[in-house]
Amino acid sequence: MADVYSILVVDDNLLNLKLIEKVLTKEGYNTLLSDNGPDARRIAAQEHPDLILLDIEMPDENGFEVIQKLKNDPATATIPVLFLTGVSEVDVKLKGFELGAVDYIVKPFHPEEVLARVRIHLKLSIATNSLVQEQARKLRQITQAQNALLPRPEDFPNAGFSVFYRPLEEAGGDFYDILNISNQITGYFLADSSGHDIEISYTTASVKALLVQNCTPLYSPCESMKMINDVLVEILPEDKYLTACYMHLNRGTRIMTLVNAGHPPVIYMPKGKNPFFIKVPGDILGMFPDAAFGIKRFSVNEGDRFFLYSDGMVESKEKKISWVAGVQGLLSFFEGVGQINLSHLPNTLISRIFNGYPIPEDDIVLLCIEV
Repeated sequence: MADVYSILVVDDNLLNLKLIEKVLTKEGYNTLLSDNGPDARRIAAQEHPDLILLDIEMPDENGFEVIQKLKNDPATATIPVLFLTGVSEVDVKLKGFELGAVDYIVKPFHPEEVLARVRIHLKLSIATNSLVQEQARKLRQITQAQNALLPRPEDFPNAGFSVFYRPLEEAGGDFYDILNISNQITGYFLADSSGHDIEISYTTASVKALLVQNCTPLYSPCESMKMINDVLVEILPEDKYLTACYMHLNRGTRIMTLVNAGHPPVIYMPKGKNPFFIKVPGDILGMFPDAAFGIKRFSVNEGDRFFLYSDGMVESKEKKISWVAGVQGLLSFFEGVGQINLSHLPNTLISRIFNGYPIPEDDIVLLCIEV
């Protein structure tokens, strides 16, 4: 069965309403009628017509006021609006276009002109919606591909980690990875990109491949990061870079090695003790050929916990809070979580920090690690 397109006609002149209804109905369109602005807006929100023909000169709420309210309502903002008007002045038409109208039909109108304009704007609307859907489909594919690159705790049962990950857009610029370097050694990597466009999201696959190639028993953690940096300097766009933190845990020797590349400080919670920051300054990844990274090696015990996070968890552009300032009050949220099951820990902490589920201004990643 062919699609039936619905058109809302709004005019306080009942004769005009009936005339347009007759013209459209004969051509197979479903018509919705209204003689005033508030009623028209209610119908538009409920029925979501494919097109609206809207009179300008109406009592109480004129056409300009109606379209302004339609465009401010997410439920009706995308419905194309054609104005019906007996006024032909250019400034009136320009005002309508500025408010979001797609065209004008000047009264007295000819039925064939009404049909012609309705057809062309329905075609344009259909084409636009198809383009939007196709772009959304492609973005969903990118999202699915990127999510497939992100490891899950059940895939690494011996790594002892849990994670909260929420990108700001369809494809996030921040990501994490878990590396089985040997039976005894696990690598934990978290990076925060300088951008949030689709281009930078493709870097995820490149960095993941570099981690696999360079985070091996042959290289020290610092050597691994330096080799990755050398490649990123060559392949990243000039204005792009990553902050990153790489943690290398040898469960045999109980030695944790931390390499910091301009990233917010790691939170360390020894078993049964209060959390504190491990601050190790270092250069960012992908910007400087001779980058120097912060390194720290220390002994750990079974049950110790570490927390890596992206700056979206602590900074706010809206509130003008940088991550440097944002981390200052972070430790208080981690107090008293030592007995919480590792699998529940990320969501518990995110709920505490954001006072519920976050509405992010940036990508958010929280990686929880237990020795």
